[in-house]
Amino acid sequence: MSGIGAHARDMSDGDRDRPVAVSIALQGIVVALLAGVCESLLRASSALDQPDADAGGPLLGLATRGLIYVAVAAIALRMAAGARWARTTLTLGLGVAGMTSLLIEPAGTLLSGRGVTVDWSPEPLALAMFRVVHIAAVLVAIPAMYRAGDYFAPRRHKYVA
Repeated sequence: MSGIGAHARDMSDGDRDRPVAVSIALQGIVVALLAGVCESLLRASSALDQPDADAGGPLLGLATRGLIYVAVAAIALRMAAGARWARTTLTLGLGVAGMTSLLIEPAGTLLSGRGVTVDWSPEPLALAMFRVVHIAAVLVAIPAMYRAGDYFAPRRHKYVA
């Protein structure tokens, strides 16, 4: 079989095949995490670059996001190994809460009625690029997790008498 439903050998779990869809989901999550890290670092750098900058806020934000990113990476690895709870957690965390947090700022700007102005300088463009990549990666990862067939089905254990 070829395409998103095909299976690729999972070297970390010798007796199970990992569907290509799960590998695509994992790659999407990694891309989303990298885009999130880049956006966070750029925002913190910009905040710290201000003349009256207080390092506490941006550094606390980086620490908080860092912990979240490490947790998401660990859960993504469990998802790739076939854990249903991890797939559900990623769906709710990335697909619902994460996407809401990514979209609320631009939606608020559009709905404010103040009009939209575009700053074509490098920093805002880089931030927008990271945000778009982040959103696109999540939009690839979440559906891919659900294209994996019975990979996430509960396992039946064989007991030898």
